Amino acid sequence: MTALTGFATTLGLIVALGAQNAFVLRQGLRREHVVPIVLVCAFSDALLISAGIAGLGVLITQSPLALTIAKYAGAAFLYAYAALAARRALAPTTLTATATHSPLSLRTAVLTCLAFTYLNPHVYLDTVVLLGSLANQHGPSARWLYALGSVAASFTWFTALGFLSRHLSPLFTRPRAWQLLDTTIALLMTTLATYLLLG
Repeated sequence: MTALTGFATTLGLIVALGAQNAFVLRQGLRREHVVPIVLVCAFSDALLISAGIAGLGVLITQSPLALTIAKYAGAAFLYAYAALAARRALAPTTLTATATHSPLSLRTAVLTCLAFTYLNPHVYLDTVVLLGSLANQHGPSARWLYALGSVAASFTWFTALGFLSRHLSPLFTRPRAWQLLDTTIALLMTTLATYLLLG
C-alpha cells in the first residue's frame, strides 16, 4: 500500500505538461535518442527522490541561495529553448524531414535533458522536498517502499511518453502539425521561464 501511494503521488506530480515532458515528447516523435533520454529522466528522479528521503530536502529549504541560482539559470535556459522552438515553428517541416534534417547529437540531447531536469527549481521542491517529506512520514522502514513506488511511477511515465508518442507520428507527416507543436512548446517554455522569475 505504501509503494502504491508513492506511485500515485509521483505520477500526479510528473504527468502535467512541463518543459521536461515536452522535450521527451518531441524526441519521441522524432524517434531520436529515446532510450538514453528516458533513462536520464527516470534515473534523475530516482536520484532526487532518494536524496530527499536521505535528508537533502532539509538542506535545500535552509539554503535559498541554491534555489535562487537555479531559478535564474533555469529561466535563461527556458527562454533560449523557447527561441529555438519559435524559430522551428517559423520554418516547419514534415516528420520525415525532421528525421534527416539537423538531428540532435546524443551528447546534445542528453545535456539538454539534464538541463531541463536540474535547472528547474521546482524539481527540488517537488521531488526532493515534497516527496522526501511524504516518504519520511511513513517511518524509517516503509519510506523506502514509498520511494520504490515513486521511482516506478517515474520509469513508467517517461517510458510511456517516450515510446508511445511515436504512435502520434501519422499526425506529424504535415508541416502544420510540427508548427503547432513547436509554437505550443515555445509558449510553454516562455510561460514557465516567466513564472520562475516572477514566482
